[in-house]
Amino acid sequence: MTYIEVIKTAIFIFPFIALLFTIPFILHQYHKYGSINKLRVFIIYSFILYMLTMYFLVILPLPSVEEVINMPDRIPQLQPFNFINDILRDTNFNIHDFSTYIPTLTHPSVYTAVFNIIMTIPLGMYLRYYYKCGFFKTLFISFLISLFFEITQLTGLYFIYPKAYRLFDVDDLLTNTLGGVIGFLIMGIVDNFLPTREEIDAKTIEEGKVVSGLRRITLFFLDTIIYSFLTGVVTIIGNKSYLPLIMFIIYFGVIPYLWQGKTIGSNFLNVRIEFPNLRFLRSLFRPLFNYLYYFIIPVFILVLSYIVISYFKFIDSSIMILLLSLIIVLIYYLINIILILKNKRIYYDSIFKTKFVSTITEKIN
Repeated sequence: MTYIEVIKTAIFIFPFIALLFTIPFILHQYHKYGSINKLRVFIIYSFILYMLTMYFLVILPLPSVEEVINMPDRIPQLQPFNFINDILRDTNFNIHDFSTYIPTLTHPSVYTAVFNIIMTIPLGMYLRYYYKCGFFKTLFISFLISLFFEITQLTGLYFIYPKAYRLFDVDDLLTNTLGGVIGFLIMGIVDNFLPTREEIDAKTIEEGKVVSGLRRITLFFLDTIIYSFLTGVVTIIGNKSYLPLIMFIIYFGVIPYLWQGKTIGSNFLNVRIEFPNLRFLRSLFRPLFNYLYYFIIPVFILVLSYIVISYFKFIDSSIMILLLSLIIVLIYYLINIILILKNKRIYYDSIFKTKFVSTITEKIN
């Protein structure tokens, strides 16, 4: 497997890894800053893609167990700078003869060492620019990550394979660490042309003073998850059918009333919901209306389509009717999501006189 093929594999796998990371990332950003900065998103996700690619370059291609069993034992190479001996032995390099330069540079013993250095240069750049690591910390982290890669190879992918299918080479450890240091030094020049981490944080917090549509959507799902979890725990302990209703009144009515318009979820996301009057009733009926609006109506559409199919026995058209109802539900959700993302407010905010206020500055101060 060539380097290009490994990179393609990493790019293919990346969306699935990113999807797993997205929800925790969104929650963390809203909790800490109150908004999501586009530059920060690019930095974090590009770093994930980079680390994934680097890891795949270490482990791919994966051989079969039978292939590994039939491989000769790979003895770890523990002599530092052995690649220099390989270059001198396997090439005709002569510092005074320019004609030997290109053949030497294209020799595997040379471009492998060069590639190992290049591979970790971005790591040093990320560590200095975004993670604010100093020289020795960058050196140490680069060494640890390189050591992790070498142990991965030495243990046969953490003993999944009966023995190592790649060589543990101390020169890789040295060249990878050197690459991280070089990246650190390069970023010392490049970061003069980039916004600082502090500037990114300040801009993110400034943007977090306004509750965005995505933040509202995140709040809706977070409150739903927390309420459902608490209700499940209470129901299991109490085993009473009326407990979900009691928990609903406590979570969406009592807690916001006593906690200045904040639920557990909204406090985590730095949001307070304000009502001009009748705060308890409005704080209680607003989420009730939301759940009816976003859950009951779509379910009603699907149930209605099922009833139509069952009653009139449209056997030939049943699949089409069901697909049509699913499309209607998807369009229903899509329209509402677009309205919230675009306007940050929706018509039922006016009905309940709801105002979402960011509390991010209150926490900072």
